[in-house]
Amino acid sequence: MTALSKKEIRSLILEKELVADYIDLDTQLQPNGFDCTMRKVARISGTAKIDFDNSERVLPEVEEIEFENDWVFLEKGYYRVYLNEVVRIPEDMMALARPRSSLIRAGANVLTAVWDAGYIGRSEVGLVVYNESGIYLKRNARIVQLVFFRLDNRTEGYSGIYSGENL
Repeated sequence: MTALSKKEIRSLILEKELVADYIDLDTQLQPNGFDCTMRKVARISGTAKIDFDNSERVLPEVEEIEFENDWVFLEKGYYRVYLNEVVRIPEDMMALARPRSSLIRAGANVLTAVWDAGYIGRSEVGLVVYNESGIYLKRNARIVQLVFFRLDNRTEGYSGIYSGENL
């Protein structure tokens, strides 16, 4: 498995729409990844159920938090963040996401899962605000960096319930 460089990511974005609906390609491209931006944010409301085979899975409801003059204030707690970008992962690649360092320095962190080979969608991530004073985030803030990896072999593509999410 090999991580992709900025040059390789740019080429895949322009030729194969690895990432679409971005705001500014040059700003969002990083030496070893691509910065994804915040489209909207929601508060979790309700209880979840997670089981082995997803036959009894129940995800909690969410309540969207409105922006005021393009800013949202988040108190200490957990939130679901919806990203702007649509990601199309080829079957010979995968991606991992890491929070941007400025977000961590502000007292918040992003929780993510694997972007599997074959995944297509406008992803969601978890955002935990640890800062006792809260945090202000502006619409389209860059909050997470996707790092893309080329796999040694092509694999069966993702076909779970999140395929095509938020499109």
